[in-house]
Amino acid sequence: MTTQHQARVELVSFKKRVRKLRLDLAKAGFEGSDRFLVSAGSNIQYLCGFAGSYGFLIISADRAKLYTDGRYTAQAKAQARGVDVCESTQSPLDLLFSDLHEEQVCRLAVEENRISHALYRTLRRKLRQTRVEPVDGLVEKLRLVKTPDEIEKIRLAARLNSRAFDNVCSRARVEWTEARLAAELDFEFRSLGAEGPAFETIVASGPHSALPHARARSERIVPNSLVVLDHGAILDGYNSDMTRTICFGRVGSEKRRIFRAVREAQKAAVDQVRSGVKAATVDQAARKVLADFGYGDVFPHATGHGVGLEIHEQPRVGAGEKTRLASGMVITIEPGAYVEGVGGVRIEDLLLVTKTGCELLSRTPRQLRTL
Repeated sequence: MTTQHQARVELVSFKKRVRKLRLDLAKAGFEGSDRFLVSAGSNIQYLCGFAGSYGFLIISADRAKLYTDGRYTAQAKAQARGVDVCESTQSPLDLLFSDLHEEQVCRLAVEENRISHALYRTLRRKLRQTRVEPVDGLVEKLRLVKTPDEIEKIRLAARLNSRAFDNVCSRARVEWTEARLAAELDFEFRSLGAEGPAFETIVASGPHSALPHARARSERIVPNSLVVLDHGAILDGYNSDMTRTICFGRVGSEKRRIFRAVREAQKAAVDQVRSGVKAATVDQAARKVLADFGYGDVFPHATGHGVGLEIHEQPRVGAGEKTRLASGMVITIEPGAYVEGVGGVRIEDLLLVTKTGCELLSRTPRQLRTL
């Protein structure tokens, strides 16, 4: 596909997303004279392609305008599709306020759970003739089900993640520190073409692995113990996420039993994944297995979450979640058991939900890998 053709395809895709957003705004009671301010970077990227760290997108009935500053003007012109890039010598917000005043906008919708308190207060102070009205999750709702192009980007990011894991495991040594092992994974991501890690890479060995979100320490890996590696890569703006538990040397029967429990819990949850199933049903399948093994009290987090432009997106796959899975959603399944003083196990895969089940995007085997 040529660059020019790719740009045309992207333009059509972004325009379609904005049209859907306008329909949802209309359903929420917003009229043609109202405006919607998108301030979350990932939502701006989803709607127009701009990936800079500073910008504001205004959606009206017939236009979309992107406001950013001089640091990102060239980037916005290169990346943004289907929007007008507004340039000014004054601050982007001042220009945005000026435009809204000139257009006599009576109502401005903002992202309730994304907008900062400081920006919300500034809007209320600067736009005294405009009613600033928070709305929740409109863009996130659109992002729940991924397009074929998004799915392919996540699939490639997952493959890169698996390759990085295999490459690092082939050269890893027990003499390394946890921080060294994490750094090797991060380096491997970039060496393979990723933009970087999707989050701070977790490496935790020995009793330290019993902390679900442990930070890699400058201490040597504990031999003959469980080692949890939780890592992801960003490729073309989209994230991957995978966790494997390995060991350097041999581990005893108790630790192997923890591993077996988590592996069976993950399989039970994966077996439940298909379009139409409640997220809570998937979570409950994992919890039942862990409870049967006697580890129900040491699984403190949700079974999974959505992945896309952000590493944590909707839907949440947890207890009480009423969201039903749908074809095109990309989620993680990552049960864990964390026994204080002994160690922890987590096994996490990335899955694409389909009508009849799911496609496993993480290609790395799930067995306890001994190095």
